[in-house]
Amino acid sequence: MGEVIKTYQMDPKVQKNRWLILIAIGLFTFMSTLDGSIVNIAIPVISKALNVPMNQSEWIVSVYLMSVCIFILLFGKIGDLIGKIKVFRWGTFLFVIGSLLCGFEFNLSFLLFARVVQAIGASMTMSTNYGIITEIFPISERGKALGLIGSFVSLGSIAGPGIGGVILAHFGWSYIFWINVPVGLITILMGIKILPDDLFFRKETIDYKGFLAFACMIGSLFIGIFIGQEIGFGHALILGLFAVAILSFVAFIRIEKNVNKPLVDLSLFKNGLFSVSLFCAFLIFVANFFFNVMMPFYLQGTRGLNPSQAGLLLMVFPLVMVIAAPISGSLSDKVGRELLTFIGLALTTIVQLGFVFIDGNTNIAVFILMTGIMGLGSALFQSPNNAIVMSSVSKKELGIAGSLNSLARNLGMVFGISFATTILYVAMSNKSGYKVTTYLADQPELFVYGMHVTFGVAFVICLVATILTGRRLLTAKGKTA
Repeated sequence: MGEVIKTYQMDPKVQKNRWLILIAIGLFTFMSTLDGSIVNIAIPVISKALNVPMNQSEWIVSVYLMSVCIFILLFGKIGDLIGKIKVFRWGTFLFVIGSLLCGFEFNLSFLLFARVVQAIGASMTMSTNYGIITEIFPISERGKALGLIGSFVSLGSIAGPGIGGVILAHFGWSYIFWINVPVGLITILMGIKILPDDLFFRKETIDYKGFLAFACMIGSLFIGIFIGQEIGFGHALILGLFAVAILSFVAFIRIEKNVNKPLVDLSLFKNGLFSVSLFCAFLIFVANFFFNVMMPFYLQGTRGLNPSQAGLLLMVFPLVMVIAAPISGSLSDKVGRELLTFIGLALTTIVQLGFVFIDGNTNIAVFILMTGIMGLGSALFQSPNNAIVMSSVSKKELGIAGSLNSLARNLGMVFGISFATTILYVAMSNKSGYKVTTYLADQPELFVYGMHVTFGVAFVICLVATILTGRRLLTAKGKTA
């Protein structure tokens, strides 16, 4: 008789606590994704408090997103080798320490250092959360479980401005970071009590050359994007940074092809199901952040709503996602993941087209309906798509697959923010005949024009994702016919 391999599904204690484990991991997932967006609304306050220019303060957001993307693949690989739960636990500790340090009002340099510490902790949790849930939950409940994690991810990614506004209305900016500390400590204590020990360990060397090439690529690309928005993408410095990013990417691919134990096994991308799902996830997060960038301007500038009213309306999207994502996950376990991802993308694409036609006279009820449908579409897509990504790889690759899934999401956030603002201001400049780099309160129709162009691009992005998923669905049906 062969040796029985122990799994978390065979451990009655783990199965008894599996939903508590999901809540603990979900809470930390929520906080780590929230911190990518919650700081945006506090930038003017922090800039004034620390006496630094606004353009320098923007790095408080940028350095966090950049650091998460740089480290996420490394910790995904380390999680596959020494244990995902061990990496997750260390990540929660680092994130809480980083959050505590971020709240001390010393100077910008100290805050940026603290944000890097916080981001490293976040990357450790983001790179392992999907893998832990995939290992713990039986396949019959996996879609629902990953759907709930998707709810925490989406709520954290989108709800930042609303939650940040509430905190700033009653407390100082430090509490935007310090709110993480008590929640984080509760999660750590829950983890000590209910998270099981890792079952598998592998002795392999870490591909640090590949990591350095990848870090150089992400760093130069992000710095080029962030600075390029200020000085123009045709500037020699920006073109040089993009050239470094391309060369680093080429070096990364060559290293991964030739090293014995690569950071990322590139053969993963030969799996069409895995590759298309990742690419579509990236595209949808790009489109979602078009919405995140445009709508505060639209609601407060064009519609004249105050920040709290605008914040409440912006919460419709994440709230619908929180409700719909676990339902979508449960349905995907029953009716099929490919069909739900297609329906979700189709709804999202239709809504993006609808946003092309809204203006200052659009009924708010129509806006709420469209936003709710967009949240529903995103939930129907993301929950089963997460399950497809995590179920299309072997157990030993769950960590790196979860990392790539989180990387696609974070890259989508960065590119979405950058593309949206670039397209908006280019369109407004072309319409006005002079360079525009901000919202012009005396010309709201100029913003509405730029917004229409921007959502036109978002429509095309979503349409590409819908077509790719539709082809995948037809292929799957053809194989079963």
